[in-house]
Amino acid sequence: MAATQTALAGDEVSALYDRLNWRLLPFLLVCYLFAYLDRVNVGFAKLQMQSDLGFSDAAYGVGAGIFFLGYVLFELPSNLMLPKIGARKTFFRILVLWGITSACMLFVRNVPMFYGMRFLLGIFEAGFAPGMIFYLSRWYGPTRMARAIAIVFLAGPLGGIVGGPLSAWLMTRLAGNAGLAGWQWMFLAEGLPCIAMGVLTLFVLSDRPAEANWLSDDEKRLLAVELGPVSEGHHAFKDVARNPKIYLLACAYFCIIASIYAMSFWLPTIVKSQGVDDTIRLGWYAAIPYVGAAFGMVYIGRRSDACGERRYHSSVPALLAAVLLCACVLSDGHLVITLALLTFATTALWMAYTVFWAVPSEHIKGDAAAGGIALINTIGLSGGFWGPAIIGWARTATGNLHVGLLIVAALALCGAGLLYVLLAAHRSPST
Repeated sequence: MAATQTALAGDEVSALYDRLNWRLLPFLLVCYLFAYLDRVNVGFAKLQMQSDLGFSDAAYGVGAGIFFLGYVLFELPSNLMLPKIGARKTFFRILVLWGITSACMLFVRNVPMFYGMRFLLGIFEAGFAPGMIFYLSRWYGPTRMARAIAIVFLAGPLGGIVGGPLSAWLMTRLAGNAGLAGWQWMFLAEGLPCIAMGVLTLFVLSDRPAEANWLSDDEKRLLAVELGPVSEGHHAFKDVARNPKIYLLACAYFCIIASIYAMSFWLPTIVKSQGVDDTIRLGWYAAIPYVGAAFGMVYIGRRSDACGERRYHSSVPALLAAVLLCACVLSDGHLVITLALLTFATTALWMAYTVFWAVPSEHIKGDAAAGGIALINTIGLSGGFWGPAIIGWARTATGNLHVGLLIVAALALCGAGLLYVLLAAHRSPST
């Protein structure tokens, strides 16, 4: 009898989470897809924009990465306000303002304007990714969190899969229409949908389960029971800010994110350096690494939740990425081999990224989780500036990408070491 009741309860929970998954995850994934696309489409714009405007590699690398300086300056305030304002209004503000700014990139004419627009884009998008992690923690317990994060953050690889061919198509097919260059059309077409998504957040999302009028009272009670162990307890943000482990986690994240965004911004250039000159073909080739990343994220998220283990599921992929990036230097001039290595390296980096974000919400409870997650992301995401900039500076100084790739590999290696040490005693509460 008890076994039957347990099975029935399990079926009810599964049905409830199936409903939550379809209601929340696809919408958040699409929102984050445009966020990622509008961050990294500057890497494809480089193929035309740099020559049109006369930017050096160093200037372009700094401009690509300066987005993250604006982001980190405003991320913590944005997320500290999120529990008071609510996710719906916060996401509405973020999506609308960054959509307008991204579309206005078409007006860039010189390096100061380029820096200024990228900096504003970072300010307006600040808080979106950690805000989503905090938001998901209000709906998903520790036994389901990595899988939920994996689905939403599939937007990164999907942005690479869709962004490459889409950006290349827009830049080639619309070039010259209405007197605009192809890269100007790309920024406009990929920025405007964010405004519509921002408006939709007010109708699709609920700030917390208790406010979801699309859930029955029984479903709300069942969800409260499921979230009970995660919801219990509370940490003040001042206590979170004093915890040295938070800063060490942020350092590990810095290493991972610097590697990810270095590859995201410079991947089209790396592929082009292997002898690919056709823009459309380049777009398709640049999408291949993200196909692997998408499968890798889903696999590692499910496996990490099932095993209740975070340490090896995050550190081993980061280590593998470091080795593969070093191998890319040796394969220079061989397109197929280089593309294969880039695919596996990109996959490994995104796998480490996915599992990493399942950890903070298991340690920080209450509304302070929004600030704690933002603090980690604020410090770590500055790597999004340094990663692309390092490759840009190294290429300007040496004339090739080899030194930059080796530095990025070293960062991935440091990230692997930090994760291995920091998560030595950590196992998911599911076990």
